[in-house]
Amino acid sequence: MKKTLAFLGLLLCSQWIIAQEYFPKNDGVKTNTSNYTAFTNAKIYITPNQIINNGTLLIKDGKVVSSGSNITIPKNAITIDVSGKTIYPSFIETYSDFGIKPVENASSDRRSPQYDASREGYYWNDHIRPDQNAIDFFQFDSNKAEKLRKAGFGVVNSHIDDGIIQGTGVLVTLASEGSNATRLLDKKLGQFYSTSKSKTSRQMYPTSLMGTMALLRQVNLDADWYAKGNIKEKDLALEAFNANRNQIQILNASSKENILRFDKIGDQFNTQYIFVAGGDEYEWITDVKATNAQLIVPINFPDAYDMEDPLMASSVSLADLKAWNQSPANPKILAEHNITFAFTTHDLKEEKDLLSNLKKAIEYGLDKTKALEALTTIPAQILGKSTQLGHLKSGAYANFLITSGDIFEDNTILYQNWVTGIKDEINPMNTKDLRGDYTLQIDNTEYQLTINGEIEKLKSKIKTEDNEFGSSIAFKDDWLKLTLTTKDTTKQEFIRLMSHVKNTYKFSGKAYLPNGKETTFIASKKEDATNDKKEKDKNNKTEQPNIYPVTYPNTAFGYESLPQQETILFKNATVWTNEADGILEQTDVLIKNGKISKIGKNLSAGNATVVDATGKHLTSGIIDEHSHIATESVNEAGQNSTAEVTIEDVIDAEDINIYRNLSGGVTSIQILHGSANPIGGRSAIIKLKWGETPENLIYTNTPKFIKFALGENVKQSNWGDYSKNRFPQTRMGVEQVYVDYFQRAKEYDALKKSGKPYRKDIELETLAEILNKERFISCHSYVQSEINMLMKVAEQFNFNINTFTHILEGYKVADKMVKHGVGGSTFSDWWAYKYEVNDAIPFNAPIMHNAGVTVAINSDDAEMSRRLNQEAAKSVKYGDISEEDAWKFVTLNPAKLLHIDDRVGSIKVGKDADVVLWSDHPLSIYAKAEKTIIDGTVYFDIEKDKAMRNALKTQKSELTNLMLQAKNKGLKTKPIEKKEKEQLHCDSVEHQL
Repeated sequence: MKKTLAFLGLLLCSQWIIAQEYFPKNDGVKTNTSNYTAFTNAKIYITPNQIINNGTLLIKDGKVVSSGSNITIPKNAITIDVSGKTIYPSFIETYSDFGIKPVENASSDRRSPQYDASREGYYWNDHIRPDQNAIDFFQFDSNKAEKLRKAGFGVVNSHIDDGIIQGTGVLVTLASEGSNATRLLDKKLGQFYSTSKSKTSRQMYPTSLMGTMALLRQVNLDADWYAKGNIKEKDLALEAFNANRNQIQILNASSKENILRFDKIGDQFNTQYIFVAGGDEYEWITDVKATNAQLIVPINFPDAYDMEDPLMASSVSLADLKAWNQSPANPKILAEHNITFAFTTHDLKEEKDLLSNLKKAIEYGLDKTKALEALTTIPAQILGKSTQLGHLKSGAYANFLITSGDIFEDNTILYQNWVTGIKDEINPMNTKDLRGDYTLQIDNTEYQLTINGEIEKLKSKIKTEDNEFGSSIAFKDDWLKLTLTTKDTTKQEFIRLMSHVKNTYKFSGKAYLPNGKETTFIASKKEDATNDKKEKDKNNKTEQPNIYPVTYPNTAFGYESLPQQETILFKNATVWTNEADGILEQTDVLIKNGKISKIGKNLSAGNATVVDATGKHLTSGIIDEHSHIATESVNEAGQNSTAEVTIEDVIDAEDINIYRNLSGGVTSIQILHGSANPIGGRSAIIKLKWGETPENLIYTNTPKFIKFALGENVKQSNWGDYSKNRFPQTRMGVEQVYVDYFQRAKEYDALKKSGKPYRKDIELETLAEILNKERFISCHSYVQSEINMLMKVAEQFNFNINTFTHILEGYKVADKMVKHGVGGSTFSDWWAYKYEVNDAIPFNAPIMHNAGVTVAINSDDAEMSRRLNQEAAKSVKYGDISEEDAWKFVTLNPAKLLHIDDRVGSIKVGKDADVVLWSDHPLSIYAKAEKTIIDGTVYFDIEKDKAMRNALKTQKSELTNLMLQAKNKGLKTKPIEKKEKEQLHCDSVEHQL
């Protein structure tokens, strides 16, 4: 391979070489022909928007000389008359691994995780590989090239699909003749990224999407620091990353969420990524457009499910049903919003599916011109090759297709794909198209013959009024061979037909009957029927499929439009203020402009929606201090400290548990990192605004929090014997981790404040914020000895722990907690579910509360979080806590612990209008949340919920019927696979990358 690459290196100074004239030739004569070739009388798409009828295309030496209506053809030109044919620019594939051998998984005899990098002289993380260049691994794949040419492609941008940063791509033609030297257009084109780790390394970090995002940020910071000459050691990966900054940056996002996530990183480092899309951009089209990113869009629409089994069909989610219905409209919606996009065969099972899927997109409303642009001029623009590729103007490469007509019509035949002036014949130009309906006469018997399918692979159907007969068909070099079964189904007998077809409207030949007799047959095309069918097909295509509207979110219980802020007046409610006024009977509350405007008797407001709350209870919204819903990652388990990661990066705004929590009166939650390491990641404090995008859920000016953890999880007690090779492995070691990191953070902060140059480290920046009392710690804790230890470590570095969460032995150290100033967020009555919880008691919350600790009750569970009102009630039972104080355990107290009590947690004039109307006493097991309101917007209404449930059933039924109809039409279906989303908890350790 190295010899081949060295050879290629000699050629890279030239962008295009037909042949090296100084190379000796020992396999024939050396004289080259360099005649002009002229294609005359064609309909020519010079660009998707510049079309010449009855034009001429003149090429020479692999380039377009000229194209247009009045082209002078040189005397020595080879002239090819393509009357009635259409010429298009060949397509361009922007995202492929063509010619790159798949990377094999790293092999190792070690069964334990690998924490350190295996490459010396490169970055500290093996999954950062900008030093890779696809040219060093490229080998032309003739078989794959043939498939791509048959699909219409002439040029491919290929890369090594391995790692988070994957290095540079290589741009090559798919010419059927020549060598890598002649096919090479650009040895380095684009720097590629993905969200997946390299298969070549077993290095653990990152284990999560948020770890990937943090790592990408740190790489950018380190590359800048390295470029300034501040790192003495050689780092070939950072050198390559800096060298590749002037390349286009292509990132495989694969979803609408990841487009928004990684665009934020791009904005942070002044990088505009080109995103490989996921096909679901239509769901968040406004936000996707706001990124200003160009997209590379896969055209792999989901197949219908086989819905014939009603029990299995019931397990298919509405989201999946809608995706099947809506996804083909994605290209049209992108085009309508003026988003620049190119198509790719990426994720297609077969390249030949490209055109059939494109036809479906056109059926769903995509303009044909936009479709052609997305295959030609736009890919060329994205790759920075607009002067050379994607069109047939003078000077462009002679990459073009010759077809029988409109390339997006069903029966159009692709005859030839010329790549750099080299012809590749897909179908002979004189290929006869037999497809259509015929009347077939054999031995005085009349049959109805239908020929359809692809021109290279025809299919036949033969029937009479009473019967349908098995048949097979072959057509090559104008010779037709057609075999059909006889009427006698008790025998396996066949009639064989053969004809040399000269006229596709009427042809005849010999018929060989089962009894050995030879006779003749005649097939006559049904011209009227054919015309009727064409007209019918044309009419059908003008009627777009019934596309269900996008909802917010585009899942079950999504809203038809985003809920809007309202002015609402609650009349005669029992109001739990959580303030000095206590519980107010028969009281009115006015909500206006997203705030609590007035509280009192006999209130009125002009255009307010009046809600009769007589006999009902109005409270502030429940706040869950410890939750793991609404996130795509919970643990970054690749290191013992992951302060650099943040849950804000991976919020899942479409998690159905948001809606379920709203139905339980929950309005705010803290999404915490898990407990896989002593120092975990930063948390996200969000409002449960169902239907909004992740960014709109996060509190404005959100307080800064981070998750720490103690106990069994962080020392890997339950990770299995082969995973116990990461420090720390003891509770003593956990303390040393804290002391070491805080000492390093202290020194880092001192250097930063000194004004001297320093390497920005996201992890140490976060820990320095703790030392500076700008970020607060919520710490997973159980055993009193460790609780004491962490308070002492904090005091050693002059800060306070904010919250001990779980804290099931808090009752043992409540006095020390009060002295330290730390709150406790606990379970109501969980105990004995693992060894370090054996001493837990249900009196824990009341004991801490009575000692003066600010106490909250949390869920740490997607199911329990929507019943936190009942969890609070247990403290009345176990600890004789007053009802008002018990209610504060899930409202005002968690607000205090999260430093948002100036905004939420009580019903007070001026605070955010985050309130819940309950049907009954809120601590009762019979109480239902009738309305859950956030910032004055109703996000849950029990009556609307009932209507939505009925609508959901109707919609699922309608979509199920559409899928059944699709199967009956012969469209491809797939078996149902029941999907169950994992419910994340503190100890959920993902290895999703």
